[in-house]
Amino acid sequence: MKTRIKWNDGMSFLAESGSGHVVLMDGPPEAGGKNLGPRPMEMLLMGTGGCAAFDVVLILKKSRQDISDCVVEIEAERAPQEPKVFTHIHFHFILTGKKLNPQQVERAITLSAEKYCSASIMLGKTAKLTHDFEIVES
Repeated sequence: MKTRIKWNDGMSFLAESGSGHVVLMDGPPEAGGKNLGPRPMEMLLMGTGGCAAFDVVLILKKSRQDISDCVVEIEAERAPQEPKVFTHIHFHFILTGKKLNPQQVERAITLSAEKYCSASIMLGKTAKLTHDFEIVES
């Protein structure tokens, strides 16, 4: 896996993935940025949420659950001093479908958190990870 990060201007950077996708990252105005894109640490959280959601949807589909939507809302806390690592990350999954089995949902989230989601497992080395979920009937 490869990525390339190129300084744009101010505190703006273009990140290009190995698969050819480009994302603009920027800093806040007080740090010389123009607030044109997410911060790098926000990208880290977004990637982790995407990794977890990918796993949960895939596991539920393989379990023959009739899932139609998955939203992950993440709240994170960071250390007050440098390096400002994440110290606590909470994942709130909102899963929509027909007659989703709560035990299957819990199992999918746990498998993602403990076995499959490389991003959250890595972040779990410095942060306490917690999760909960709600099921919306469609």
